[in-house]
Amino acid sequence: MGLPQPRLPPPALPAGPAAAGCRPELRGQSWSFLPATALALLVLLEALAPVDTKMMKQHQVCRDRELEAGSTKCLSEKTTAWAIYPHRMDSLQKQDLRRPKIHGAARVPQYQPPTLAYLQRLLWVRRAPMLSHVNEVWPNLFLGDAYTARDKSKLTQLGITHVVNVAAGKFQVDTGAKFYRGMPLEYYGIEADDNPFFDLSVYFLPIARYIRTALSVPQGRVLVHCAMGVSRSATVVLAFLMICENMTLVEAIQTVQAHRDICPNSGFLRQLQVLDNRLGRETGRL
Repeated sequence: MGLPQPRLPPPALPAGPAAAGCRPELRGQSWSFLPATALALLVLLEALAPVDTKMMKQHQVCRDRELEAGSTKCLSEKTTAWAIYPHRMDSLQKQDLRRPKIHGAARVPQYQPPTLAYLQRLLWVRRAPMLSHVNEVWPNLFLGDAYTARDKSKLTQLGITHVVNVAAGKFQVDTGAKFYRGMPLEYYGIEADDNPFFDLSVYFLPIARYIRTALSVPQGRVLVHCAMGVSRSATVVLAFLMICENMTLVEAIQTVQAHRDICPNSGFLRQLQVLDNRLGRETGRL
């Protein structure tokens, strides 16, 4: 009989994490199989990492010094300017910085004429809380209805010196100069229909001049009215503010609407749009 072969001990496994991560067929073998170039690359990266970090820190320090020097210079220039021109610097801080001309990029947008739909929406949304017979919509300028025009005691109480009737005529608010006989006031009437096709624009300038003259009289107070005080009379009041007070159509509507609910018909709004465009070209807004 032959002698039994002696058993050899199993190959030694590498210690540490390397043993757990290798495949079974590689356990116990040497790691000399890694390429030399890969090992050299790893060594190079480990050596460069501290260098890169050190360079970044140096660059950040230089940048911080530059910013600090710039801030110090700016503060020094501002302090010098304040010492030489204190009033000018104060004006720039409090007022001029709010003006678009100070900033080259900020410009006043060109005026855009409103559309009819926008005007109607503006009249509907920005409504006065309630509608009364008469309201003061501009200093010493009152906008009212036929009830106020026929109430002599109310006119005396308000101190009205001039009455503008935009609904004169036999079948409308038929007051006239005779109705106010014996009262210290003047009467101006036009026969206008509350119709979108009625040309009310021919009266814009004459009525505006009349109102301006009446308000220039000492203690002058003007009542402009039609039947309801919302369409015809409101339209000529808007025209007055645009012609004599240099308002745009939107500004005039907002001014009157803050005190009285008005609603000019679509035809009158179109006529006011034409006036707004003409005044815009004359004043340079357009």
